[in-house]
Amino acid sequence: MFTAWHDFADRVDDHRRSQPEDEMKPAAAPLFRDPIFDGAADPTVIYNPHERAWWMIYTNRRTTITIETGLTWLFGSDLGVASSDDGGETWQYRGTVEGLAFEWGRGTYWAPEIIEHDGTFHMFVSYIRGIPVQGPPPRMRIHHYTSPDLIGWTHQGPLPLSSDRVIDACVVRRPEGGFRMWFKDETTGSSTWAADSDDLYSWTVAGEVLRTPGGHEGPNVFFFGGCHWLLVDTWRGQLAHRSDDLTHWQEAGLVLGGEIGEQHLRLDDVGPGLHADVVVCADRAWIFYFTHPDRTGQEHPTIRSRRSSIQAAELRVVDGRLVCDRDQVDAPALSAG
Repeated sequence: MFTAWHDFADRVDDHRRSQPEDEMKPAAAPLFRDPIFDGAADPTVIYNPHERAWWMIYTNRRTTITIETGLTWLFGSDLGVASSDDGGETWQYRGTVEGLAFEWGRGTYWAPEIIEHDGTFHMFVSYIRGIPVQGPPPRMRIHHYTSPDLIGWTHQGPLPLSSDRVIDACVVRRPEGGFRMWFKDETTGSSTWAADSDDLYSWTVAGEVLRTPGGHEGPNVFFFGGCHWLLVDTWRGQLAHRSDDLTHWQEAGLVLGGEIGEQHLRLDDVGPGLHADVVVCADRAWIFYFTHPDRTGQEHPTIRSRRSSIQAAELRVVDGRLVCDRDQVDAPALSAG
């Protein structure tokens, strides 16, 4: 089933190796903006072998609604979809993920995580009933869906995790077998917790993994440069930790750091890089993140300050620490490792 993935990747690599460095395409900046609500956030990037293209599935925030007070614009969101058939250089809006509703009414879907296992795609998405208009939602759960093709999804139900206020799942295969999930628990100061599973359906909470001053969100775990990495969004950048066993973590750098309103060289690359996903291809790693280009910290929230843009940059390991030059010009080069 995935032979086409490797054929596609080989063609992308051959094409790039045949190009002189001065003919390499620069990264688009921003890499992607949602053309409907202009609020693309929390991206996850996965290869779709049926289309032989990369798909970006993201929280489709409703930033253009006219209500300027409160956080209504954050809720009621669908999951947006963009695709790339040129290795991640350019992205085209495709629509929203359909058929996710499992109860009556308008739901809120945040921060999708998707992993493929034995020909089935598993999505773990943060779900909130309705659109809260007064105060925070009473509960936030992570729900499990499965699909053969990334289009038609079957609801498998909510996961019994550490509390009823959990969001932002990240799932990876464990070297010794089975799977581990990291997620944010808001009842414990917005810390990261973990749960384990043998089959992606039944989960057992393993305990708290990481606390930081002021909290964090959006844990993302990946293997790169000979070790495991855990990134968490501190709202001032992505704090990196490294591990040899997916259990014991050591702090190892801050990437995509920045103050609100701080302008970097690329268009819309303003302030800290938020809620990121990482794709590792052979010996290279690409981080996809979002920014709030028009947020200065003084007037938020307004319709203008809500909008967000997706950006991408390359990660590197230098002296045991994760680093990222977000002013780089190379476009993503997504291919199989």
